[in-house]
Amino acid sequence: MNPVYEKLLKCYESFRQKINFTPRVALVLGSGLGGYGDEIRVEAVLDYHDIEGFPVSTVQGHKGRFIFGYVGEVPVVAMQGRVHYYEGYPMTDVVLPARLMKMMGAEVLFLTNAAGGVNYDFKAGDFMMITDQISDFVPSPLIGPNIDELGPRFCDMSQIYNPELQDILRKAAKELSIDLKEGVYIQLSGPNFESPREVKMCRILGADAVGMSTACEAIAANHMGMKICGISCISNLGCGMTETPLSHSEVQETADRVAPLFKQLVTEAIKRMG
Repeated sequence: MNPVYEKLLKCYESFRQKINFTPRVALVLGSGLGGYGDEIRVEAVLDYHDIEGFPVSTVQGHKGRFIFGYVGEVPVVAMQGRVHYYEGYPMTDVVLPARLMKMMGAEVLFLTNAAGGVNYDFKAGDFMMITDQISDFVPSPLIGPNIDELGPRFCDMSQIYNPELQDILRKAAKELSIDLKEGVYIQLSGPNFESPREVKMCRILGADAVGMSTACEAIAANHMGMKICGISCISNLGCGMTETPLSHSEVQETADRVAPLFKQLVTEAIKRMG
């Protein structure tokens, strides 16, 4: 058996032994949304350490657990803390959580993150709905022998971010009077922030926001046939676009500041997905 698939199955069995819950929506909580568990009617919690072979996040502020419960009447599983490629994990481990949530029963993957804006029309604190992505600067999670049980060898990527879910996000933002930008997300490896020339490169390539996660998760979920949507919280403008040096504390401060609005938007969108 493919060792990547074997590891995934072990994680799934470990989950099934502890949790009896079938989610419809899988939610990955980025920086600033770690406290979103307060918005969920919690039925169960599962720590990553309690899942055999599961990769554990090392980033400060990431709690490292699954929350199972309801947003409105919609059954959800939420990841409080994701795993990043820059932490040293192989890419197959980075996307293992997304694959696992699909095996749990989730049909929709809702990705969130904090990202740097490379579009001069953006400002810190904006929300950007992801309409497409660029992932060429990190390894594809599909490299290696294809796992036929998960999806096809060559999967279509023409509509990674589901148009119907995008409409739901637009309507939710309008209902809440939240200005929702739209744009392309590009994933670089990190953990260093981008140089001024790299930011310029991202803009030339057609990106509007840059980060260190998300795109690889979307590829793995798309491979498995999930419906995907995503929102970036623009935590800062990219290096060289302002005179202020970048820091993780700045990212966290902005994400925390707009977290209440972000929570409202995510909650309203998930309710409409039901």
